[in-house]
Amino acid sequence: MIGALVAAAVAGYLLGSCPNGYLISRSRGLDIRKHGSGNIGATNVLRVLGKKWGYLVFFLDALKGLLAAGIGLHLATQSFPLAVHPEISGITGGLFCILGHTFPVWLGFRGGKGVATSAGVLLGLMPLAVISVLAIWLAVFYATRYVSVASIFAALALPPFVFLYLKLQVVSGWLLLPFSALIAAVVVWRHRSNMRRLMHGTEERFGAK
Repeated sequence: MIGALVAAAVAGYLLGSCPNGYLISRSRGLDIRKHGSGNIGATNVLRVLGKKWGYLVFFLDALKGLLAAGIGLHLATQSFPLAVHPEISGITGGLFCILGHTFPVWLGFRGGKGVATSAGVLLGLMPLAVISVLAIWLAVFYATRYVSVASIFAALALPPFVFLYLKLQVVSGWLLLPFSALIAAVVVWRHRSNMRRLMHGTEERFGAK
């Protein structure tokens, strides 16, 4: 059991710590950490380099979350059969992927905010929850034009949706509930600088010149 969880954790962290935003910005001749908000995530890349590169970073960050969850599930069912429940191994891989993205060792533990990577992890573990929080994200974003506000509301909506789907037996595995609460807490905590800017009226709306 320990072997499966350790392998899932290591694989998840290494995948998550791949700084896609930083690498893509360097390939374009700049360090994204010195432009815009200084964050290496997809939103800042989109603002600085344009939609093509921002969407690419979002896709790659989500993909590593999906792969980390999938590797965790695979380890529990194939490499270490019967050693650990697949749900636990998948959660472990996904959690460490999010931590790797947020605190990458290669960049002095200063990474992204984890929204895209969390979405990828959730897609691998409970796709229905992704659809639900995406609907919340889109509704709030189009109402406010703030990416940060939409991300915070979507994160806060995640645990209630997971609880509802568990009660309805649409998804299984009660460990998914505390895991979703942890994801929500990490995402909201990583947006604390955005919340300060919102309070002071200096947060930039999407598309603002």
